[in-house]
Amino acid sequence: MVVVGDSSGPGEDPRGRAESRMQSRVLCALRDHGPQSRPELGAQMGVSRTTVGVEVGRLVTLGLVREQAIGGGPPGAGRRSTVVDLSPDIRFVGVAVGVTEMAVAVTDGHLAVLEEWHGPCELAQGPDVVLAEVVTRARALLAASGAEVPWGLGIGLPGPIDFAAGAPVAPPLMPGWDGHPVREQLARALGCPVVLDNDVNLMAVGELHACSGAGGDLLFVKMGSGIGCGVVVAGRLHRGSNGCAGDIGHVEVVAGDGRRCACGSTDCLEAHAGGAALLREATAAAERGDSAWLAQRLATRREAGAEDLELGDLGEALAAGDRVTATLLREGGRRVGHVLAGLVSFLNPAVIVVGGRVSGLGHVLLAEIRSATYRRSLPQATRDLRIVLSELPEQGGVVGAAHLVSDVVLAPATGVGDTPPHL
Repeated sequence: MVVVGDSSGPGEDPRGRAESRMQSRVLCALRDHGPQSRPELGAQMGVSRTTVGVEVGRLVTLGLVREQAIGGGPPGAGRRSTVVDLSPDIRFVGVAVGVTEMAVAVTDGHLAVLEEWHGPCELAQGPDVVLAEVVTRARALLAASGAEVPWGLGIGLPGPIDFAAGAPVAPPLMPGWDGHPVREQLARALGCPVVLDNDVNLMAVGELHACSGAGGDLLFVKMGSGIGCGVVVAGRLHRGSNGCAGDIGHVEVVAGDGRRCACGSTDCLEAHAGGAALLREATAAAERGDSAWLAQRLATRREAGAEDLELGDLGEALAAGDRVTATLLREGGRRVGHVLAGLVSFLNPAVIVVGGRVSGLGHVLLAEIRSATYRRSLPQATRDLRIVLSELPEQGGVVGAAHLVSDVVLAPATGVGDTPPHL
């Protein structure tokens, strides 16, 4: 076994590691594009078949890839074709932790989800309780997939992350987590490389893996209780100098009303268009009697002991044709679109993907985001721009987490001369 380098923290790989940059390129090509013949790999990578053959042979010895015969005819009909593929034994674990929910999944080498679990999570219980649950769930899913030790684990948390240290930094919604050695604790518990990042960054990487036509330039906008953005430029995740890139939820919106945000400032985008803000506005509208539908639903909820409306209520109100709810969502989408227009002019992405629980409310919100973004951006910047809903609404975070740690595991053991594409 080879001890993992500093980029992934303590722990050990259950198999050998790539020995060269070329081998790493082969592994990543197989991960991202599936099984290929040696000539196909050579053409894709721009190298000779002989070079590919040498590296594939070494990777087979290391247990990282295998070759399989395909097609063929009756005996004596000639040599059968073979394709190169990643080892079927590869297992990555992806974990997406939210304020009240958690998702854990085990993937194969191609990042296809083999086993997954979704359940409740209370971050306020602290890191020891939550991470113990992560370890328990990961081990159970690994066993169900026919493995014991993962090749690597990626985890996302809903707060600022010191990526180099593998620890949260003053997260506002996570009491007791500041500076906790999350990466080190999980690596020692599971005996594998671990990568820790912000949850929105992982969702951006997951969407890039699933989204054809992004060209390596993509923005992922998460609309949940708050609003955040993952930024991918030329295929690389952009975190900024202190890991705060993409924190668009705290961009000031124009013509606000001085509404106080959880960050302490006023008129942040999140305070006007985040899920929590939309629900406060809907509840207030119900209490004023502006919407008979919302007023009736709120009364029903309070009779059952609940205080406020939920996002599912807004979805049902939309389906019932409630105009107040539609107006709230259009106004929220318009504000989000105004902020995104500035990003489009600055970064010129190929694709903007909208995800998160609020995005599940449907196309009323998306239509307004599109309209505002296109209307306020320069025509050249939006000529080929696509604004779409997430292709991985339930699995984006776990797939992105698995992808990020796979970049570490599939990189050369020395790391010399090769930078994993999303790190």
